[in-house]
Amino acid sequence: MSIGTFTVRPLDPLKDAELLHSWVTHPKAAFWMMQDARLQDVEREYMRIAAHEHHHAYLGLHDGAPAFLMESYDPRYVELVGLYNPKPGDVGMHFLVAPTDRPVHGFTRAVITAVMAELFADPATRRVVVEPDVGNTAVHALNEAVGFVSDREIDKPEKRALLSFCTREQFEAARGVAV
Repeated sequence: MSIGTFTVRPLDPLKDAELLHSWVTHPKAAFWMMQDARLQDVEREYMRIAAHEHHHAYLGLHDGAPAFLMESYDPRYVELVGLYNPKPGDVGMHFLVAPTDRPVHGFTRAVITAVMAELFADPATRRVVVEPDVGNTAVHALNEAVGFVSDREIDKPEKRALLSFCTREQFEAARGVAV
């Protein structure tokens, strides 16, 4: 059974802020740490990301309709500076699936797979790095399902995080693609 087609486009911080605000303040987005954000806070945060040379935000579409948020960043300059030794080709990633009243079985896994495929579509990407909250066991399981291997817990200013890595080869093996 096909879940549909996933695409991404650059996020427009002003045009997309209202939609994003409804996503990041939803109870299911607790680990996004923006529960109390006002619309202006969301606009400001994504304008900051849009202006940043090493951090990018994308709106993910499912069959043309907004369905998830994807961020990529260079861990040498954003999020993980001084917390691990980055390798050439490392790309950091965050993703958030939009809340829904009608969940589709396998949808979130399809989203993270699409996000990873998008990141690895760039031949310069050799390894994807994530740092989810240690308590976010649901995302740990999703990460593992697409090939991530946990490295260690780290202390970030805002949370205790599980540093994990996924190489192109690990992702392709998890997808069942011959390497």
